[in-house]
Amino acid sequence: MSLDLNLRVISANSGSHAPTTLLIHGFASSAELNWERSGWIKHLTGEGRNVALVDLPGHGSEPRTNPGSWAPSAIRAALTAAVESLDCGSVDVLGYSLGSRLGWEFAAYHPQLVRRLIMGGPASIDPLAAFALDQARAFLENGEAIADDYTAKVMQIAQAEPDTDFAALFRLIEAIKTEPYNPAAKVPTAPTLLVAGDQDDLATTMPQLRRLLTAACTESTVAWLAGRNHANAITSRDFKLRASEFLAN
Repeated sequence: MSLDLNLRVISANSGSHAPTTLLIHGFASSAELNWERSGWIKHLTGEGRNVALVDLPGHGSEPRTNPGSWAPSAIRAALTAAVESLDCGSVDVLGYSLGSRLGWEFAAYHPQLVRRLIMGGPASIDPLAAFALDQARAFLENGEAIADDYTAKVMQIAQAEPDTDFAALFRLIEAIKTEPYNPAAKVPTAPTLLVAGDQDDLATTMPQLRRLLTAACTESTVAWLAGRNHANAITSRDFKLRASEFLAN
């Protein structure tokens, strides 16, 4: 049974023949937080683009609705079913952080469904694979300090949202750990835009993704956002403008 990703479509403000844009949010976020609050939905629909939104397992208003596997391959299968249900042919894909990893794999395994790919805040490594679950659980249970810097940063972001379901997030991390990210295993063929803040520590590995795309003869472009980091690059107006230019090309 396919995962229920709470797919919904927001129609363009005017009639358009532009491809639908599938938005895949990051970890400890949601479609609303990642895309609506940051102005992306208004921006894209204002340009005449229909937008398809999903909530990843462990996220959104009903984080525990999905039984079965939450591994990346299961999420990829659910994304495939969601896009096929739109009955609109290929889509443009915009992912951020974890959504970039999922977007890369989705585009690589289902090239017929992806016209163009935008990866925001991407990395060639899998930071969630190293997430210290024991430390995070101890922090929530008895206030023990988190020694691992990355785990501490993720927990800080997750705690900023009062409705975060940590048990569901931890279940997703456990599932992700079963299928570590290996972007070299299969490389997208769709033209790809890589975007990150120049203060984003994770994005220091982004050039490796560019090298993989180049070696596969995939058209790719890199854009750096001045003064932005992994947390605030998503709100950048320059990011939106770069994405619009890329999608319209």
